Amino acid sequence: SDIRTPGGVGLARSASTPRYRYFRGRMHSEFTLIDAPSLGDLRVFLTRAGRVEDGSVRLIAADHVLAVYVAVLYPSGLLDQTPTVLGLRTFALSTRAEFDAVVPVRSLLDRLERAEAGVPVTLPMQVHTVTWAAISPPRGGWVAQKPTDAGILNRVAASGIAEVAHAIPTGTGEQIVQRVRAEVWGRAIEGLEHVVAGGAFAALSLGFLGDGDAVGEVRLFETGPWTRLTTDRGHVLVKRRAWSLLG
Repeated sequence: SDIRTPGGVGLARSASTPRYRYFRGRMHSEFTLIDAPSLGDLRVFLTRAGRVEDGSVRLIAADHVLAVYVAVLYPSGLLDQTPTVLGLRTFALSTRAEFDAVVPVRSLLDRLERAEAGVPVTLPMQVHTVTWAAISPPRGGWVAQKPTDAGILNRVAASGIAEVAHAIPTGTGEQIVQRVRAEVWGRAIEGLEHVVAGGAFAALSLGFLGDGDAVGEVRLFETGPWTRLTTDRGHVLVKRRAWSLLG
């Protein structure tokens, strides 16, 4: 099953495709969500993402849909074995828009705090040094796997958070921090060998697992090095490092 976003929003594009696309002769640099609850949901999503990685967010709009990508984990260099773990939510727009932009999470949140339902939100200044934003999951080819339970992912994430906290005392150097995080979050979940613990961490951190075990079933999909965890609250997309590819 493919990611169901109208018009293929937020899915793979070629490297030659311009970051901004043009619609009826002019560049769109704003978006308007359909209602106040959507505005609130986007604020909450970005606030959660900012607590994990106070960096940037990728926004891709096509027609009446906005796809919002955030990074939870990603490698910092060629020798860093951390998996790439992205969160994705889509939102309906009340007016048509077309753009692909990467902006600071904090700057966008500042604008959303002042925004009102039905009023366009103007994009902040773009950033061009975000390596993870160049990585897009494929549009199709997703093969459904046996689903798992949200409770399992909750427990894996909580255990990993405790392990990282124990292994990284205050004042630890950045290189050691990255190595510990790569080891913990790149580890396959027992019984779910195609799902790394970082996927559980992202699902919990971004609120996709709900309160406790409220979500219940988490749907799983695979294509090549990618794994997708899907609930009614959003998607987690994991690209495993080459050394950890299975099958």
